[in-house]
Amino acid sequence: MKAPAVVPPAPSGTQAAILTAYAELIEEIGTDDVSFRIIASRAGVGERTVFRYYATRADLLLATAEWIEATVFRRTGSSSIFDVPLAIRETMMAYESRPELGHVVAETAMRGVNGADPAPHRAEFERLLDREVPSLTPDERLSIVAALSHLDSSTTWVTMRHELGMRGRDIADAAAWAAETVLDPIRDRG
Repeated sequence: MKAPAVVPPAPSGTQAAILTAYAELIEEIGTDDVSFRIIASRAGVGERTVFRYYATRADLLLATAEWIEATVFRRTGSSSIFDVPLAIRETMMAYESRPELGHVVAETAMRGVNGADPAPHRAEFERLLDREVPSLTPDERLSIVAALSHLDSSTTWVTMRHELGMRGRDIADAAAWAAETVLDPIRDRG
């Protein structure tokens, strides 16, 4: 039996101000040229306060990526596993609308920075499949969850954008189409 996902506590008001400030600065000037001093100034706190919450740049980056995924790219859960392709499409369009932030989320997931979650909706996919298509074998279930988790990620968006040279709507359409292809064989088994 798998352990339940650990849900991190919501950031305090000060932490939210720091994360918001860093996200704004990422969009304005990137991640490399942003010092803790600049973040503190933008957040309206002292530099020591930033260090108190985030001792290293990696800690700050992970927390910011997690906050971006939970707020900027937040999406409502799907009511059916067969609605997931539309949710994936919308997520890809959201990444495309704020590419600098999409890259931060993808980088932390790809590098595995301090335990970044590369598949934040995996539990939702598992729950929906268990409810709607309980006849799946464990191997079928695992394959579908793995494919949907991969398609529903900022890393897929980055790969399509940079390695394949795709943009916006084409990325969203391709990811949604691929998700539909994964789900098509089980539509009549629900």
